[in-house]
Amino acid sequence: MADGPGALADLLTNPRADRVKAVRALAQRSVRDRAGRFLVEGPQAVREAVTGAAPVHDVYLTPAAADRYPEIAQGAGTRLRLASPEVVDAMSADAQGVVAVVDQLAASLGAVLDGAPRLVALLAHVRDPGNAGTVIRAADAAGADAVLLSAASVDVHNPKLVRSTAGSLFHVPVVEGLDLAAAVDALRTAGLAVLAADGTGEHDLDDLLDVAGAAPDGLPDLARPTAWLFGNEAWGLRDEDRALADAAVRVPIRGRAESLNLATAATVCLYASGRAHRAPRG
Repeated sequence: MADGPGALADLLTNPRADRVKAVRALAQRSVRDRAGRFLVEGPQAVREAVTGAAPVHDVYLTPAAADRYPEIAQGAGTRLRLASPEVVDAMSADAQGVVAVVDQLAASLGAVLDGAPRLVALLAHVRDPGNAGTVIRAADAAGADAVLLSAASVDVHNPKLVRSTAGSLFHVPVVEGLDLAAAVDALRTAGLAVLAADGTGEHDLDDLLDVAGAAPDGLPDLARPTAWLFGNEAWGLRDEDRALADAAVRVPIRGRAESLNLATAATVCLYASGRAHRAPRG
């Protein structure tokens, strides 16, 4: 068993204990909202939580997981609780021997804008937790400064969303519950161009990338600070939401695919902006 803080703690062995039930109940939004905490499952996400600045409350590891992931056990410190595999499995079927309880994250749009962001993803009515989590992961990978979700979008503390971010939820500020029109106005006032990703958009993403940094009048310049607006998985952007943007941009499809799913299109758009923002190497 791994040495370090918590290594000698009593092993939790009763999968029907109240503590175990309380952790498992965090899968429900009403419980999360009352407790102000959420569930983080699996070694990758928990590692990012304990080694970053996340407000971790408790970390549960099986003895085998404590040996296999010493960085998690050490990062957990006095918050580490050793538990039998049966206990951890009762807490979460997706734990892989590692579960954490974390205080809910509380980023704000004001704080994001105070940081002079150059790249932001704004999700309008995105309701599938796997899609939203993958966009957060892609935004993190592309170097985005924040991900914003409209009030009609999925709860960012949904367990499936948290898992699908693979820890990126703890790297990039994520703000939820926003009024879409007000958020767009705030982004524009802060100097960001707002581009709607839309399969029928009037501008081709490749064409914009070709002229980034020297776009002629009338064309969006991807080298500018940009907020990308992405719509719902099933119906895309509603007309009134698309009208909020400065321009609509389509991702070119050169093969026979009918369309791209939300997460893939978001990844392509965010990376295009990341490329346009990158200083030339020389």
